[in-house]
Amino acid sequence: MKVLVIGQGGREHAIIRSLKKSPQVEEVYCAPGNGGIAQDAICTPIIESDFAGLTELVKQKKIELTVVGPENPLQAGIVDYFHQHNLAIIGPNRQAAQLEGSKAFAKKLMNKYNIPTGDYRVFTAKDEAIAYVREKGAPIVVKADGLAAGKGVVVAKELEEAITAISAIMEDRIFGEAGSQVVIEEYLEGEELTVMAFVDGTTILPMEPAQDHKPVYDRDQGPNTGGMGAYSPVPQMDGELLAEVSSKILEPTVAAMSKEGTPFKGILYAGLMITKDGPKVIEFNTRFGDPETQVILPRLQTYLIDIFLAMENNQLQDITLEWDSQAAVCVIMASEGYPGDYSKDVPISINELSAEIELSVAGATKVNNQLVTSGGRVLGVTALAPSIQEAQTKAYQGIKEISFAGAHYRTDIAQKAIN
Repeated sequence: MKVLVIGQGGREHAIIRSLKKSPQVEEVYCAPGNGGIAQDAICTPIIESDFAGLTELVKQKKIELTVVGPENPLQAGIVDYFHQHNLAIIGPNRQAAQLEGSKAFAKKLMNKYNIPTGDYRVFTAKDEAIAYVREKGAPIVVKADGLAAGKGVVVAKELEEAITAISAIMEDRIFGEAGSQVVIEEYLEGEELTVMAFVDGTTILPMEPAQDHKPVYDRDQGPNTGGMGAYSPVPQMDGELLAEVSSKILEPTVAAMSKEGTPFKGILYAGLMITKDGPKVIEFNTRFGDPETQVILPRLQTYLIDIFLAMENNQLQDITLEWDSQAAVCVIMASEGYPGDYSKDVPISINELSAEIELSVAGATKVNNQLVTSGGRVLGVTALAPSIQEAQTKAYQGIKEISFAGAHYRTDIAQKAIN
């Protein structure tokens, strides 16, 4: 069968690689893709927001299933659009995608259905938000309500940092319309972990947990990014804790969405803080995480296409997820200046990589057959090995074979698991 993956980053590259493992998948298209993805899929220059162009491609090429990678088309209603044209697509519809698209919507839902999360308040006026953080004190968390490419969260250790963040989001509109309201949240202490799940509206199949590393510098210093690396499995989360996450968070959330008349079908991503009082939700996403996907899908032994087809046909209860016991570590190589303004069109040099390394290309394009940088996060270097420590060593060995001017990356990905 033919499959289309919508998106142009490292996550989409990992999805494509996983899909291609099944003999059932003959061709994979990617729209728009990038210079690296083009080695694994047929890339077509249709942007994610061109719904008419995408549906036309699907009909013309007789593509049987479409998979949505990034959040923006989901928020814009691509699933509803495809369904209007009787086309099969993996992802939540526009209403259900609010779970990621509006922090306020997610918080209200969790509050109503007693799903564990931190205390919060929503503000549409800057002065009221500032008065509230002065009253509460620091540390405190400031979030732009809407989508901000993983960067709309400020964990303010000092009061002034929180006030500056509120002004930047609500007055300077550094995240555009996403900052028309802010959510101020209680600061939760503990270990931050991710659990994603395949959901067909009723059945939930949790994936293996992963840990993402958001801050740009080692030891979790500096501003938040879209993610500087990840690893899986997570020794800090045993089977008992995963079962608790499933019974207290994933299942109640999917049930709540149904009760609210917005049934959820797609990939549910729970960003969690494991506190002394148990797991609490920091955020929900309504698609695969990036870079968590780059460490989870290489470990998935069940064919991804079989899972997607079962989701589409509401038959997820017939699927059993099987996992490689090996560990995966992914390190992101970023452009100079990221997560702020970064340089582009910098030539990338890649020597031969060992068989245990999987390279997911995110922000790169081909110019005259030369791969050059085009985004903030450029490459994801993922290694599989029998232990997290060995996978970490191999990933950093892989990075030594890659170079571009100004490249930077964290040197401590997966260190929390090893410690």
